Amino acid sequence: MTSFSPLTVVVLAGGISHERDISLRSGRRVADGLTALGHTVTMREPDASLLAFLTENRPDVIWPALHGASGEDGALRALLAQADIAFVGSESDAARLAWSKPTAKTLVGRAGIATPESVTLPTEAFRELGASSVLDTILANLGTPLVVKPAQGGSAQGVTIVDDPADLPRAMVDAYTYADVALIERKIVGTEIAVTVIDTGDGPTALPAVEIVPLAGVYSFEARYNAGETRFYTPARLDADVADAAARTAVLAHETLGLRHVSRIDLIVDAEGTAWFLEANVLPGLTETSLVPQAFEAAGLEQGAVYAGLAEQAIRDHA
Repeated sequence: MTSFSPLTVVVLAGGISHERDISLRSGRRVADGLTALGHTVTMREPDASLLAFLTENRPDVIWPALHGASGEDGALRALLAQADIAFVGSESDAARLAWSKPTAKTLVGRAGIATPESVTLPTEAFRELGASSVLDTILANLGTPLVVKPAQGGSAQGVTIVDDPADLPRAMVDAYTYADVALIERKIVGTEIAVTVIDTGDGPTALPAVEIVPLAGVYSFEARYNAGETRFYTPARLDADVADAAARTAVLAHETLGLRHVSRIDLIVDAEGTAWFLEANVLPGLTETSLVPQAFEAAGLEQGAVYAGLAEQAIRDHA
């Protein structure tokens, strides 16, 4: 592998999304890892001065660590492409597809990947068709338990597990707080895992799956980012053949959505060993409690070296 060291890197972090603090923590870890290897790193917010700064101080590569819409809906990536600057991660079209959970589910389902039965419901339809009749229809078809989540977004914000039908209206309100479209899924019971997929030039490769066991039973925002709230097992406690099948599912989802460099594919493995696709993350969290760094460690990879390898691949792809 050709080395581009030392690199000048701009790490984008912060922003105005609900996940701002997580983004800053992720960005700092990327910056620290790259700096430790001798790269020159500048951390920047995605503010009104960003594009002018990039024009005047063109880095070798940009490392986006922006969670939420500002970093994951494809818009910023399209602008970076227009500015002709290499950047780590998926291109704008792929990011846009993955950002919409219903769209991602449709595409991976067409590729033969199992994904829970669901209904996508914009807030306008919810109001115009009558909340009670809409929810009665959904419950008659999907039953409970259900998972209600915003159709876009991350970090489990606005996500509710609904065991009691009486709790569904409140769950819809919570989801609509974060997006204008809600996704209502049949809940799959099984082992929750996250599979990191990376590609530094040899094709997408699945790292050891991380098994997620939240002590409160739900992998909430608090359970994700507060140490001690969740137990993790890496590699996941799965039979070898089931783990291999889940890894293949994750890589297929990554490829189906056209993702690039790094992604995290969230799955539920049921009692029969089927891996069900939940969602794809084009910019997974990289904090001290996040799943991707745990996968790096389980694979014997040093985080700073991975961040540098992905940066170098971004430069090669841009050439």
